[in-house]
Amino acid sequence: MSKVEDIIAASKLSELMSKREEEDKHGKTVLWILAIVGAIAAVAGIAYAVYCFFTPDYLEDFEDDFDDDFDDDFFSEDDQA
Repeated sequence: MSKVEDIIAASKLSELMSKREEEDKHGKTVLWILAIVGAIAAVAGIAYAVYCFFTPDYLEDFEDDFDDDFDDDFFSEDDQA
């Protein structure tokens, strides 16, 4: 009887191993997909940072011009109380 039990145990063990390999394949697929999505997100983030760094800030130039045009000469000395 021990040989029959050994055969049954070996067949159960091989079934468990095959199930585990199938689960590992699924887990590796999900891991690869997440790795690819993460790499794409990292490249997009770097590209956006470089774009923001090299794009000139036109608003800053506008604010400087506005401050230069506004002088204290706008108010006359007669208007002051």
